[in-house]
Amino acid sequence: MTMPYERTRAVLQAREFLQELVDATTTPGVPDEVRRIAFRLLRHYPSPLHMEIAAHACPQWFGSSREVS
Repeated sequence: MTMPYERTRAVLQAREFLQELVDATTTPGVPDEVRRIAFRLLRHYPSPLHMEIAAHACPQWFGSSREVS
C-alpha cells in the first residue's frame, strides 16, 4: 500500500526527472522531441506548493512535502 508521503515523493521526483530531461547540460544526448514533450508536461505539472495544497485538502492521498526526503 502506498503511503501519502510516498505518493507525494513520487510526484515530486517525477517533476525533477522531467526538469532534468529538459536541461541539455544535465542530460546530454536526449532527443529534442523528448525534451519538448517533457517541457510541455512540466507546464501543467504540480509544483511543491501545489502538492502542499493537495496534502492539506486530501491528506488520505498526499502527504506533506516536508515529510519527503
